[in-house]
Amino acid sequence: MKRSSYLAKGCMVALASLFFVSVSAQEKEYPKPERMTPGMSEFWTPQPPIVTPGVDYTIAPPSDAIVLFDGTNLDAWQSSRGGGEAKWTIKDGAFTVTPRTGDIETKQHFNSFQLHIEWTAPTVVKGESQGRGNSGIFLQGMYEVQILDCYQNETYSNGQTGSIYKQTRPLANVMRKPGEWNVYDIIYNAPTFKEDGTYRTAPTVTVIHNGVVLQNHTTILGTTEYIGFPKVTPHGAGPIKLQDHGDLVNFRNIWIREL
Repeated sequence: MKRSSYLAKGCMVALASLFFVSVSAQEKEYPKPERMTPGMSEFWTPQPPIVTPGVDYTIAPPSDAIVLFDGTNLDAWQSSRGGGEAKWTIKDGAFTVTPRTGDIETKQHFNSFQLHIEWTAPTVVKGESQGRGNSGIFLQGMYEVQILDCYQNETYSNGQTGSIYKQTRPLANVMRKPGEWNVYDIIYNAPTFKEDGTYRTAPTVTVIHNGVVLQNHTTILGTTEYIGFPKVTPHGAGPIKLQDHGDLVNFRNIWIREL
């Protein structure tokens, strides 16, 4: 047989093999991706060290602050369910989550800001882990700084008080006892976006809890999802949103400075 015939026969065998492999690959059933569950984005170790905060303190609003709650009314707030009246309860200069009425948010929208807010976990302790004194502050309505009763209450590290929820654990656990007032001072830098919808500059946040830094100019990776991982969603200015998680968390003395 001539050399050219051997080459032709070899090419036909090779082509037949490739066709067989291609058909087999198409017919092969690959396992379906595992369905996401909440636990896939939780981590429990290391736990933040416990730090005892200093003496209780409050800070009166500076002259250029926008007062969001002065103890008298919720005029600066609305329901997150399409607007309308914020239905949380005011008593003794503070307001309390009214369970199942939904989140509330500021009527005014903000970009970068300095936020001061004081809050307490419920005096009557119920539940454990995430089921105890749970709420949250959503920056621009998108990115949650966790509120949770973490006083002698273990939970996943990236879901503790002062965490960027399901992203970055706090540097310490500075919770006061249930019923005692906690203070958050939050410095937030809003993101900017490219034309393709990705971050040009990602959002960053510093969180100080009872005088102790929990987040130090932390980069926020995207939306703070309960199930799944962060998503980058282009947006403009947004509200400060407080979460109705079904627990009787209290708030007072809320003011903000635009940066």
